[in-house]
Amino acid sequence: MRVHDEVRDALADGRAVVALESTIISHGLPRPDNARLAREFEQAVRDGGAVPATVAVIGGEARIGLDEAALDRLANDEDAVKVSVRELATVAAGGGVGSTTVASTAHLAARAGITVFATGGLGGVHRGAQDTFDESADLTTLSRTGVLVVCAGVKSILDVGATLERLETLGVGVLGYRTHRFPGFYLADSGHEVGWRVESPEEVAAILAARDGVGTPDLGLVLANPIAPDDELDRDLHDRLLETGLAAAAREGVHGKDVTPYLLDWFHRESRGESLRANVALVRANARLAAEVATSYAGRTR
Repeated sequence: MRVHDEVRDALADGRAVVALESTIISHGLPRPDNARLAREFEQAVRDGGAVPATVAVIGGEARIGLDEAALDRLANDEDAVKVSVRELATVAAGGGVGSTTVASTAHLAARAGITVFATGGLGGVHRGAQDTFDESADLTTLSRTGVLVVCAGVKSILDVGATLERLETLGVGVLGYRTHRFPGFYLADSGHEVGWRVESPEEVAAILAARDGVGTPDLGLVLANPIAPDDELDRDLHDRLLETGLAAAAREGVHGKDVTPYLLDWFHRESRGESLRANVALVRANARLAAEVATSYAGRTR
């Protein structure tokens, strides 16, 4: 594992660092805009007072923080694979290029000593999981990895209610940022409540700091930050695209970890870019909020 010099120095000095997952770069955003947008997400972290650490596997080496060459390689390599925790060793041994999911980003960030990371939407329990047992490794990884994930809830293409139940069972805390309603990625309200509401980055940092005292430093936390009203996807359009996208995926035999990128691409094409606009906006907002939380937390622990 290689930690970028800037990230290593910040960690050594006790300054704020925010990890960023990289699946969105290779599998969530269209080329050639993906590299530019990845840099914008990193800039949002800097604007919030923290150092960005985009995580990926480059040439078989886990990278915590990417230089320009590594980011461009990831953004333009059509053979880059989506890497969760279980694939990390295989891709590393094969010298491959991989973009990290929430699960593998959390795992690698924690190994590097990073507590806060930002993403778009959390993975979760898939629709029909009672028959397929299809559930994202994001959930179980967070149950044993002491990081805070700042996200816009779980992707609305999932079974949101079942995902919240699983998070509760696994002991992963869920906080709503200035809301009592659990967000649904493209939508500010998934239709489900969230048990705990926080109002400021300082309040979140206090919760992170309190984990040691109560003996839960190895359990993950989810900070659900709803998409801004002006950036939200039209609900009728969302529901229509979800219905048609799920039907198309079933017809084409798409399943497992391939469902999410398939549906994200479906939303992008069928909404004529509206879903992409929403996706970029919410990731940028999450990156900024994560940086503010990390900055506050670093101030408590230095």
